[in-house]
Formats: sequence, C-alpha cells, structure tokens
Amino acid sequence: MPAQLLQLEAAPDLVDRVYRSLLDAISGGTLAPGTRITQEEIAQQLAVSRQPVLQALRLLKKDGFVQDAPGRGLQVAPLDTVAIRNIYQVRGALDALAARLAAQRRYRMPDEVIAAGRAAARSDDVAAMIEADLGFHRAIYEAAGNPLIGESAQLHWRHLKRVMGAVLQEMGQREAVWDEHQRIADAIAAGDGERAARLIEDHSLQASRTLAERLEQVLQSAPTNDPRRQT
Repeated sequence: MPAQLLQLEAAPDLVDRVYRSLLDAISGGTLAPGTRITQEEIAQQLAVSRQPVLQALRLLKKDGFVQDAPGRGLQVAPLDTVAIRNIYQVRGALDALAARLAAQRRYRMPDEVIAAGRAAARSDDVAAMIEADLGFHRAIYEAAGNPLIGESAQLHWRHLKRVMGAVLQEMGQREAVWDEHQRIADAIAAGDGERAARLIEDHSLQASRTLAERLEQVLQSAPTNDPRRQT
C-alpha cells in the first residue's frame, strides 16, 4: 500500500478566479459596502469548495476590499475618501514615471484607444468608461518598458475601479477627460517627457479631487445607518 500523500492546496488559478469574481462583484456594486460575506454562500454560488474561497477572502482582506465584521465574519469594506486621495497620490507618481519613459520611445497612442474612450464617455455604460480609462493608462505603462510600473499600479486601479463605479454615472463633462488624455498622448508622441509627466500628474490630481468630492456627496446622501458612511 503506497504511503498516504499530503492533500494539495487549492489550485492557485482557482483561488485567483474566485478572487477576481468577488472583486468584480465588489467593484461593480453587486456586493455593496457593509455586505456580510460567508464562505458557505460564496462556495455554493460559485460551485467551488470552501478552501479556495477562504484563500481568496484572505487576499481580499489583505488588499483592503473586505474587513472583519462586527461580531464575527467578514464584510465588504466601506468606501473611503482619504484612501482614494492616498491612492491617487501614489498612482500620479507612477503615471508620471511611465509617461517620461514612454516619451523617450516617442510612443504613439493608437487612435482607436482615444476614440473608444470618447464613445464610452458619451454613453451610460459605466463599465465601458472604466475599461477605456484603464486601457489608456495601461497602454502607457506597457509603452514605458518597465513591467514593474503596471504591476505596481494594478492594485491601485482595483480600488479606483470600485469608486469610479460608484460615482461615474453622476459625473458631468466626462468627455473632457479624454481631451486631457489626448494632450498627454500628444506630449508622449512628441518625446516631451517633462510636459507629459506634468500633464498626467495634473490629470491625476484633478481626478483625485473630483472622485473624492463626488464620493463624499454619495456618502453624505446615504442614510445614517448605511454602511457606506463608515469612513
């Protein structure tokens, strides 16, 4: 009789799939701030065992998307205006570095990236707006030639997507953002790294202020017992 083998941990790709599924639900508002989360319920809905759910929840807690609930268990973390400003401060520095490096290569942003962004801004499709915005910045990260920039920005974007999903529908002048994107792209293509960095830092600062202000309005309009107000 062969020796008994140790049980394998949950497959990393399955844990990642559970993580991404839960993150999409949190970012999209399906799992709203304050929602209690149970391993059993998630495992049942996703048709997986509890082990990958447990590991995915640990990762989500480490990344700040869920937190300990009163009493016991976990809940979706509340939206936080202070955290948003902090994230944008770091992301602005990363974006400026990426813009400088991309400008050294005189990277030309594909016209379809800007066109898709403008089309999304004119629509009511918040998911398309977020994806277009991320696509623009991701293109600059890749053009920079340093994979650590995109990897470092990835977690920040996960948090920002959540806030953008909560407030973007109510924001006006959405297409003006793509005028800013066009100026950034033009500076990069011209090889003017300092101008590109300055423009993208200004863009990040303005986005931080706008999102934080809009989020504060959303939180203030929520009932006093709404978990979203726990900032």
